[in-house]
This record gives sequence, C-alpha cells and structure tokens, in this order.
Amino acid sequence: MDLMGMMGKLKETQQKIEDTKKRLDTVLIDEQSTDTLLKVTLTANRTIKSITIDDTLLEDKDQLEDYLILVLNKAIEKATDVNQRELDAVTKMDMPMIPGMEDLFK
Repeated sequence: MDLMGMMGKLKETQQKIEDTKKRLDTVLIDEQSTDTLLKVTLTANRTIKSITIDDTLLEDKDQLEDYLILVLNKAIEKATDVNQRELDAVTKMDMPMIPGMEDLFK
C-alpha cells in the first residue's frame, strides 16, 4: 500500500471539497410560496441572499411568519440536497479506498 500516494490523494480530495464548497456559494436556489407572495433565494451552502415580501403580507404578522417558516424550510431543504449531492460526488469519486473502508461507503 502506497501511503504517500494515498496521503496525496486525500489532500487532493480535501482541496476538491473546498473548491466545491466555494462553487456552491454561487449556486442559487429560488423558492416561493404557492401564491408567489413571498420569495427567497439562497446559496447551495444555505446562505440567504434575498427575501421578497409582497406588501399584502405586511398586514398580517402571523401569516408572514408562517410564510417565512414554510418557504425558508423548503429552500433550505432544496439547498441541502444540492449541497449533499455535489459533495458526495467529489468524495466518492476521489477517495482512495483503504482496505476495510469499503463498507463505510455502502
């Protein structure tokens, strides 16, 4: 087993993960309420970039809070899925297989 080669591959994979995380900052996820009165945009790293609220929602605090919770949770779920898929693709593709570790990736 080539330990130095494996360590180099691990370092390379770590760099690819970091690069992927940076790229995910530029991937935008848009979500909105079914009536389009509230819209949010966040990155695939789950950073909120914008929230647009229709004036009619400003008249009802409870409704606005419900909309925010619902739409933000849906957007975060989508962003998490994208994030996980991208990072999984990098780690599965590039991780050196260490004897006995195959079971961890099943």
